[in-house]
Amino acid sequence: MVIVAILVLSMAGVYNSLVTSEEKVNTAWAQVENQYQRRADLIPNLVNTVKGYASHEQETLTAVMNARAQATSVTVDAANLTPETLAAYNQAQGQVGSALSRLLAVAENYPDLKANQNFLELQSQLEGTENRIAVERQRFNEAAQEYNTSIRRFPKNLLASIFGFHIKPYFQSQEGAATAPVVQF
Repeated sequence: MVIVAILVLSMAGVYNSLVTSEEKVNTAWAQVENQYQRRADLIPNLVNTVKGYASHEQETLTAVMNARAQATSVTVDAANLTPETLAAYNQAQGQVGSALSRLLAVAENYPDLKANQNFLELQSQLEGTENRIAVERQRFNEAAQEYNTSIRRFPKNLLASIFGFHIKPYFQSQEGAATAPVVQF
């Protein structure tokens, strides 16, 4: 009886540690989504500020809002993360980043806009949000790495497979991210 009790308590401890690791991954994912939402919330304000100065740049403004709409429509449940769903989410967010880059490039053509306090503040907040996104993605990858290592190590791997704990995918850089952008003056 004592041996069975020790075995059951040991299994319960392993199971609880797996649940704790998985919850860390879920929490890290929620923080990633939180920062992407912050960016999505800033975009309409930035677009409206630019719109007042560059109304004939409608194509760029529309592209930014469309990318935002698409990115906010792609949702991923942390409990069901797969490499495919994470790639789709990452691609949608990448389109937002690309559209924002075009918007900021348009702003360079308008000296009055570049001096506008609202624009400068929004641009600063957006830059800070991009940094926060990078930090939260790194934290997510660290939590996923800890979790993935935990469920692959013996003897936890036995209980992990019995109770349905699966490997979580990592955020990876988008294709072409290793190539530095060309800046021309």
